Amino acid sequence: MANTITLRRRIKSIKNTRQITKAMELVSASKMRRAQQKAYSSRDYRDAANRLLAKLGQIPEVEREPLFEKRAVKNRLYVVITSNSGLAGAYNANVLKMLGQSVKEDQKAGVTSQVITIGNKGAQFVRRIKDVELAAAYSAFGNDPTANDIRPILNTIMDNFSEKNVDEVRVLYTKFVSQLTQTAESQTLLPARAPDDADVSKTISNFEPDVETVVENTVERLIEAQLWQALLESLASEHSMRMVAMRNATDNAGDLIDDYTLELNTARQSKITQELAEISGGVEALK
Repeated sequence: MANTITLRRRIKSIKNTRQITKAMELVSASKMRRAQQKAYSSRDYRDAANRLLAKLGQIPEVEREPLFEKRAVKNRLYVVITSNSGLAGAYNANVLKMLGQSVKEDQKAGVTSQVITIGNKGAQFVRRIKDVELAAAYSAFGNDPTANDIRPILNTIMDNFSEKNVDEVRVLYTKFVSQLTQTAESQTLLPARAPDDADVSKTISNFEPDVETVVENTVERLIEAQLWQALLESLASEHSMRMVAMRNATDNAGDLIDDYTLELNTARQSKITQELAEISGGVEALK
């Protein structure tokens, strides 16, 4: 049985850790509310962009546009959104596991994989994967990202696809469903197309001045909307998962404190009982 001094030190150390995890939980909860509001408020815009992409995809002339061109995939580019730090449960692990599985499938199919990472955790992971090129690495954009933050990434993927350096571009991110549920998602950005679940009805449309001009000036904005939403969803998921992880850590620290306190009280009681027995024995010996 550990002595009382050691137990007191353990209890004090765990109490200090519990204060830290509790503070981190409160900070994450505050950040999560703001990030969640941003993610929810921009979903309507993302959905409208998806519907417009679906309508454009129904027009025969659009298939000749470079960003809509479908070709055999020999080179695939991934945009992976992670965080700079850990202590967020399985937030980084879920996305990186999906990336690892996708890369294995590419290697079996003879497809070359390139990766652009957002967040230091993603860059550290990709550097350890054999035969995968880390095309670019960006640090996480903080709690208040702007559209200008993703502009270099958007320009890179558009240029590479238009110049046929890559045949497909996917973004891997974490979708925010609720405070307790977040899922890793893979979405195709290029060739430009709407997600399979996009709600769209066939319509007859007129374009002024012509289809090519409309597509050239709108598709980039629509792709930007999808990438921007993926970033906001990931940010809300990160803060939510960190809040839950810190709450669990705080609860576990409380349980440990209770266990060690019980053990400390038992050790103290044993010591007192032993001292009383020794005193009683000494009194009996003097009689």
